[in-house]
Amino acid sequence: MSQSKDTLNEWLDYILASHPENVIELGLTRMKTMLDRLQIAFDCPVITVAGTNGKGSTCAMLESIYRAAGLKTAMHTSPHMLSFNERAQINGEVVGDASLVEAFKEVEAARKGMPLTYFEFTALGILRVFQKAQPDVVILEIGLGGRLDAINALEPTASIVTTVGVDHEAFLGNTREAIGWEKAHIYRKGKPAICADKNPPLKLQQYATALGADLILEGKDFSIEATDDKSMRFRMRDILWDLPKPALAGRNQMDNAAGVLAVVVSLLDKLPVCEEAVRKGLETVRVTARFEKVAGNPTVILDVGHNPHAATVLAQNVKDLNTKGKTLAVFGMLADKDMLDVVKIMSPVIDHWFITGLPGPRGASAELLHRVMLEAGVASRAIDVFEDVASAYDAAKRQAAIADTIIIFGSFVTVTAALPLVK
Repeated sequence: MSQSKDTLNEWLDYILASHPENVIELGLTRMKTMLDRLQIAFDCPVITVAGTNGKGSTCAMLESIYRAAGLKTAMHTSPHMLSFNERAQINGEVVGDASLVEAFKEVEAARKGMPLTYFEFTALGILRVFQKAQPDVVILEIGLGGRLDAINALEPTASIVTTVGVDHEAFLGNTREAIGWEKAHIYRKGKPAICADKNPPLKLQQYATALGADLILEGKDFSIEATDDKSMRFRMRDILWDLPKPALAGRNQMDNAAGVLAVVVSLLDKLPVCEEAVRKGLETVRVTARFEKVAGNPTVILDVGHNPHAATVLAQNVKDLNTKGKTLAVFGMLADKDMLDVVKIMSPVIDHWFITGLPGPRGASAELLHRVMLEAGVASRAIDVFEDVASAYDAAKRQAAIADTIIIFGSFVTVTAALPLVK
């Protein structure tokens, strides 16, 4: 490809054509080679965030707190919703096309024909943009697992595993212990190694201990408790903070905040943050589609939950709504996810389902999803089938009464398709 191609869309089309997004090739060799060639390194603290669920919210809270403290932040998350640029933010603002294009040109020149996955290529470009911005702190979401994820090629200053559930079994194993071991590899010797899961897998703990990481566990080394409907109390070492609950809906967000605050305390010597900045960061944090209410009368909620662990949290959050009307679901999933268990977990809180197939090689067809739902015990009369998310949402809106609630969930793909419709 000629490097005269200067638009972001042209580069993304090229990267996708040469390095398909749905191809997953785990391993650190290519990434380490490219980091060396591009001389990408950071003088500031780097925080890596892994976990089955809660990664996006954790990254967002860390970024919000550090920015409230007056620090220049750089944050990489994935996947994006509507625009690729969402994956790269500096000081809470998405990075512009021109910066990404220039960085992709540098990656293309440095790779010298070496094959890279879509995630590796784009992550390298984003890291190059961050390096040039000279931030005070870099926050990086681990895409898949931990041990062999491309982001793990960088050396973190502190690392956090948010939760450990069963997902991506083909790559990570089919037990919490196996998956916990994979995620524990983001930890480093002598560095803060936080685990915010209240039931940390034994293999995660054993790996961190054998490595000599500074393992910091919820319940043992830090704790959080609600003091009323809007407030919470965090304890760690000699720190006791009375804080507002994070401005993200769902009871799981307080647990996510506990891990975030443990990271903040563990790095106070490198990233000074006062209690007021923590308070402001929690009050102002925003993240799309994490039990996000986007409309009322009827209430419409977006949630990217796409595995049993996330479904368990979502079901509880739906119960906590205490809605006076019915709960309707606009629902689509990827075929390689645990559709059966997600449906079983959610079915007690859903009155009627508006299901849809999803596009792409991983998307489950509406017919497949329908069969799975019947297998899970959902009554046929409670399911309506549609060709796409737009049709399913339109039907749900027409059927919903003012007191009802529409939950749109099942995949990032589902929610991304719904976003332009609800906003």
